[in-house]
Amino acid sequence: MPVIRLFRILPRGHRIAISTLSAGMVLLALLPSEPAVASRNIAEDTALPKIIGQRRTLELDVENIPFSDHRRHEREQVIEVKSGDALSLIFARLDLPSALLHDISQMEQAKPLQTLHPGDKLTFRFTRDNHFSGLLYPLDAARTLEITQHAKGLTGRILSAQLESRQRFAQGQVSSSFWNAGTTAGLSASQIMSLAGMFAWDLDFALDIRAGDYFTVLFEEQYKDGLRVGTGDILAAEFVNQGKVYRAVRHDDGNYYSPEGRAMRKSFLRAPVNFSHISSNFNPRRLHPVTGQVRPHRGIDYAARTGTPVMAAGSGVVTESGYNRFNGNYVFIRHDGKYLTKYLHLHERTVKKGQRVKQEQQIGTVGATGRVTGPHLHYEFLVNGVHQDPKTVKLPQAARLPAAELARFKPRAGKLLAQLTRVSEVMLAKN
Repeated sequence: MPVIRLFRILPRGHRIAISTLSAGMVLLALLPSEPAVASRNIAEDTALPKIIGQRRTLELDVENIPFSDHRRHEREQVIEVKSGDALSLIFARLDLPSALLHDISQMEQAKPLQTLHPGDKLTFRFTRDNHFSGLLYPLDAARTLEITQHAKGLTGRILSAQLESRQRFAQGQVSSSFWNAGTTAGLSASQIMSLAGMFAWDLDFALDIRAGDYFTVLFEEQYKDGLRVGTGDILAAEFVNQGKVYRAVRHDDGNYYSPEGRAMRKSFLRAPVNFSHISSNFNPRRLHPVTGQVRPHRGIDYAARTGTPVMAAGSGVVTESGYNRFNGNYVFIRHDGKYLTKYLHLHERTVKKGQRVKQEQQIGTVGATGRVTGPHLHYEFLVNGVHQDPKTVKLPQAARLPAAELARFKPRAGKLLAQLTRVSEVMLAKN
């Protein structure tokens, strides 16, 4: 054969090497593989049981414990409260018995169910055979009212969840309005109103706010099981108005104070009404819009919708509450013998002469009574019988925290305000 002839003509050394290599390969091929050796060893060892491919039963000592399902409900149904809804209407839609509604209404814990609001959610629980077993009603982010049906009757309790508070900053700059700046900064409507309320004794948010004013706010957010469920208190805030800096810090008594420890709440509010815009400012030589004559306008007109609440700018005693054809419905309030405030053209009056009122208490509503061209509140401020511009009149200084409280307040206030300063500087650098 050609292969054998070629092998014979090779040099003797080559033939020896090829023969040795071939013999080695044959020996390797004949050796048993590892699985084969293992199988052979198992088969040869007669002391081991033959378990390959066989099922064997293992004896386990397990206690037989019967399963018990302790759940009182099998199904939940979530109902969102609609406009005009009452608990009775919701029960009727779910075909729940009126006797059950009566029993729930008699429970002290169930009083919040008497004042449902659109958007609220009620979770009804039912058993396997579709009988009422319970009701859940969230009171706020942390508390839930739970009513449970037992064999012996109904029980109610408040479930409280542990909320986690986290701090967050918001920054805004006024271009068109303070409200728009707040929403652009990510603040909620309630936070915007709270921020305005903090500085309401120093700033009139209609007359004083200008484009370019800016603010920085440090506030809390509430988290439940890692999910954001709402906003908490404003901890500190800075408002820069026409270059002047106003700062406020929340103390552990729930009130806000300046960095020096003076209360932000002062004797008088700068504006006694929530307004849409200002129709007329203080002007001693103003042309009267009805008569066309030059007559002093010794106050400020706050244009707002009829029925808008009017608040007392400060605490005091009502000296006049009446009506005439020029002022319409009016209320005068004396404050500490030195100050007098007047509220004219009211739609209605809610206080009487001689009545003592508190700051921010409603005393009437905006109207268009008397000699006017449209609904508004005319507001005047007198000091010792002399008219002053309510926007610029100097007001009494606010009370300062007692020494012991001030010592506790200042370190925490300093820390919070330092955080505000750093964030504010970053904002200015960006702009």
